[in-house]
Amino acid sequence: MLLKKQFEQGEINGVVYGNGTVAFQGVKLNVYCYIIDGVCIDTGAHSLRQQFQHFLTAQSFEQVVLTHHHEDHSGNAAFLQQQGVPIYIEESLLKECAKKAAYPLYRRLFWGTRKPFQAQPLANTFTSKTATWEVIQTPGHAIDHVALLNKNTGQLFTGDLYVMTKTRLILREESIPAIIRSLQQVLAYDFDEVFCSHAGLLKNGRKALQAKEDYLLTVQDKAFSLYEQGFTVSEIDRQLFSKKYPITRFSRGEWDSQHIVTSILKEANKI
Repeated sequence: MLLKKQFEQGEINGVVYGNGTVAFQGVKLNVYCYIIDGVCIDTGAHSLRQQFQHFLTAQSFEQVVLTHHHEDHSGNAAFLQQQGVPIYIEESLLKECAKKAAYPLYRRLFWGTRKPFQAQPLANTFTSKTATWEVIQTPGHAIDHVALLNKNTGQLFTGDLYVMTKTRLILREESIPAIIRSLQQVLAYDFDEVFCSHAGLLKNGRKALQAKEDYLLTVQDKAFSLYEQGFTVSEIDRQLFSKKYPITRFSRGEWDSQHIVTSILKEANKI
């Protein structure tokens, strides 16, 4: 499998970033890691290890905090641990991180095979060189997902909570109702800039997060309405999401718009 790879790095408002991209047959994926005040937030994908590891070894930080366990965020955690840097992650999947990664072939092809690493449980708050951080529980995309708020600067790092305003498809295990609650949880905090792990720095970050919540609430209401009219999950999916994307075929359905509908109706005990 011949992946096209790109990497860029830079600094914006005191935050150093590395952004790696992989592309194959119409599917293009990217991921950021951020470094601020001695903290490395996420580590990039193992398939981009040459680029991310070169970038990371050139930076100065004392700890790594992962927004969640997914392989595009934790792919170089083992490498950094070998350099003596402590790794922190929400405790739900600590044991899984220490094991050989198990996820579908297409994800291994895109993101590489994440090596096992030993992480420490992330507390509700932590400190860096000059700042205190709030750890905000934001499950939905993953059960161990967190957002990280630098209380001194007002900068919020949202992992995969945002990604884009109009979500068109999700992983099979994701939950739209849980994501809505997580957005509401984050929006209750005071923050200024928002850094997403796939969209980068968001212009008008609060407005972007609010727009995503509004969009998902609208999708949820439409799904309920169509269900009450007697439409099936497949029929609701076709009405709400007529366009299909290459990743659905490529992932053999692990990514699909139908999972949006299913997660909404399951939460309400309608299916």
